[in-house]
Amino acid sequence: MTTAQVRVGEISEQVRGVTYGKGDASDTAQDGYLPILRAGNITETGAVFDDLVYVPAGHVAPKQILRSGDVLIAASSGSLDVVGKAAPILSDYEGAFGAFCKVLRPNQARVNPSYFAHFFKTAEYRRIVSGLAAGANINNLRNEHLDDLLIPLPPLPEQQRIAAILDKADALRTKRREALTQLGRLATSIFLEMFGDPAKNPKGWPVRALKELGRVSTGGTPPSAKEGMFGGDIPFVTPGDLESGKPVRRTVTEAGAQEAGTIRAGASLVCCIGATIGKMDAALVRSSFNQQLNAVEWFEDCVDDSYGLASLKFFKPTIVAWGASTTLPILKKSSFEKISIPTPPVAMQREFARCAREVSRIEEKLRSALERDTELFSSLQSKAFQGSL
Repeated sequence: MTTAQVRVGEISEQVRGVTYGKGDASDTAQDGYLPILRAGNITETGAVFDDLVYVPAGHVAPKQILRSGDVLIAASSGSLDVVGKAAPILSDYEGAFGAFCKVLRPNQARVNPSYFAHFFKTAEYRRIVSGLAAGANINNLRNEHLDDLLIPLPPLPEQQRIAAILDKADALRTKRREALTQLGRLATSIFLEMFGDPAKNPKGWPVRALKELGRVSTGGTPPSAKEGMFGGDIPFVTPGDLESGKPVRRTVTEAGAQEAGTIRAGASLVCCIGATIGKMDAALVRSSFNQQLNAVEWFEDCVDDSYGLASLKFFKPTIVAWGASTTLPILKKSSFEKISIPTPPVAMQREFARCAREVSRIEEKLRSALERDTELFSSLQSKAFQGSL
């Protein structure tokens, strides 16, 4: 039997966000102020309650206080990847949300809140809202865009059954993510136990500048006007590839690599310009990289590759501070290569690398399991709102 579809506006109330001036907002909590969630607080894993702003409580209407069951939606953004993002509010929260967001508050007499929230995570919802919101300069979801969305509405007991299945599948993904987070902390803990914080060097290891410990280079981009530069077998790393955990998106040919330059597998790559200054990662294979990145190809008799990258991560605040600018953050190669790191015995560094590889091996298994969990969840989600779960 086909499940009836209803308009979202028939089973929920839409609540607008809080409007406030820049002078009204504070970055710190204080008496008489309430926290405000913004689009950045909406993530794929749910709402996060950090990086908040605070506004006088008088700016917030009682209706704008977040309640359990609300669905918080990013309604306006310059990026279509952001607009339409949604997260359920799982418990009452003494705070509100900004004007670039909206809340859909379900009528719980007609729709199960968890079932309702899962609808806003479906690929079909994302496809529809991306088309509706697209604008010339800024992307907006108008009230009618959300109210006119159609959602299958089986009887409440069936909604509850579907929601319970999806909640369990999503909880499994959450546990995998938490395990991955803990493993990341484990690697850092091992490093600190063995060497201490390299930015403070409490164990008094000898300190040397990067230019003494490896070949430091700045990347380049092959000229697009020349044919045969891109689309080869050599990864072409840009800032968006760093720390993504995904394959490098662009590639160059051997001819393109000659223009841009290459680094060996294991070299450390650090973004030294722009909003992502301080992001870093390792080259997994021989690679080229663009001019926003500096690379360090460590001398093997001085620094192990894994130790070098792990040590550099503690210097991100230094990189950001040294690159501070009134316009565009930039840390030139001549300054970058002067950063000095501790150099404990290479044998100790290699022991850390062995431990780090073991952690990475377990992480890879967990990531694979998380991918399978995500595929299962997406399949269940799709079936749920097609009436076949």
